[in-house]
Amino acid sequence: MTKLASEIKHLIAKELKQELRQKYALGGILLYVVSTVFVCYLSFRNIIDKPTWNALFWIILLFGSINAVAKSFIQESKGRQLYFYTLVSPQAVIVSKILYNSLLMLLLSLVCFLVYSLFIKNLVDDIPFFILTLVLGSIGFASVLSMVSAIASKTNSNFSLMAILSFPMLIPLLLSLIKVSKNAVDGLDRSLSMPYFGVVLLINLMVILLSFVLFPYLWRD
Repeated sequence: MTKLASEIKHLIAKELKQELRQKYALGGILLYVVSTVFVCYLSFRNIIDKPTWNALFWIILLFGSINAVAKSFIQESKGRQLYFYTLVSPQAVIVSKILYNSLLMLLLSLVCFLVYSLFIKNLVDDIPFFILTLVLGSIGFASVLSMVSAIASKTNSNFSLMAILSFPMLIPLLLSLIKVSKNAVDGLDRSLSMPYFGVVLLINLMVILLSFVLFPYLWRD
């Protein structure tokens, strides 16, 4: 277990260094978020209601997450993957990818919420619960897209397969997140959100466990 934790730590450090070397990629994602929010601001001004505010937020975040996480395995060359295969365990690879992408998605979510609040104003009544929903959503998006990216990297049609595989898996997660966040926006009692909150937790746990168990078989190829 200590060896696995050490491998995960070094792989996350590698991901961070690689991201810092490719600043244009992160900058492009942040530019997408800011520009999309600004276009929404120009379109709606101050006439936007709470359901529309919530729906637009998750649409922007969904496509931003695909752009941010899709490159997880797709950008790794065959030679580099073979090199990692000889050094670390496959469990360390997939866990490090999910953890790093979760942190990246959380950063993207918070930036999106900040920019969204700045341009279109903050309509959330229960901010702590909304932030908790963002955390769970970030983990869910990162888990699903990391595993799908690993599968897509084994084919020639990387981004096409990413779209085909990711959206059916993301739809149940997205619908539950929209329900929970809508209740947070309206400031409703948190107990009303617990069933959907449980669905989000269950989906996250299932995807992470399946990734941990199945990724070694994918990694051998």
